[in-house]
Amino acid sequence: MVPIICVVGKSDAGKTTFLEKLIPELSRRGYRVGTVKHDVHGFDIDKPGKDSWKHKQAGSTAVVISSPEKLAIIKRTEREQTLDEIALLVGEDVDIILTEGFKRSNKPKIEISRREKGTELLCDERELVAVVADNDFDIRVPQFGLDDATGVADLLERRFLRRRSQDYATLLINGQRVPIKSFVQDVLDRTVRAIVSTLHGTEGAEEIVLVLRKNPSGGENATSKEIDSE
Repeated sequence: MVPIICVVGKSDAGKTTFLEKLIPELSRRGYRVGTVKHDVHGFDIDKPGKDSWKHKQAGSTAVVISSPEKLAIIKRTEREQTLDEIALLVGEDVDIILTEGFKRSNKPKIEISRREKGTELLCDERELVAVVADNDFDIRVPQFGLDDATGVADLLERRFLRRRSQDYATLLINGQRVPIKSFVQDVLDRTVRAIVSTLHGTEGAEEIVLVLRKNPSGGENATSKEIDSE
């Protein structure tokens, strides 16, 4: 699965500013970067009067806007999506996903800290892969200056990007990623591909997404599973 790293910090600490330095640094190295912005207050990207806005106002649960160069999805949700679920929406066209926010997630984090915003970190050092700050902290976590996007990119490359394998399977249960041992991944991959190969029009399939969802009214399957096999 695509590695997800959360860039967190206090309000106005410089999260966006640092991402604007880190993203092009990773891109220059040939990595494809996806980003996710967390908005705790909610947002609305639809413009009143536009066709997509009219579709949504008419009651559409999901509105998709598609063009030869861009794709946008506006979808109503009953709960906030987990980062693993968002990663599936982003797809495997990226090598790494950087988020701005999501400090309560279980993903590894880079905390941005400015002395003028306080001298205490938001995260426990066990959550952190790096601290980017204009002061030093007495923790056993790599620390970088506010302008050192190169150093942080080196760290991400060593720890998360070079170890990605080309073949893998992802299992999500109720929105949370469940680790799968390699031999189980192999079994899942072979089984799903064997089933898919019997279906018309599936020749040459590289990425397969299978969703098993419990019917709200009940049924035999008591869990919700998502399997992504590439």
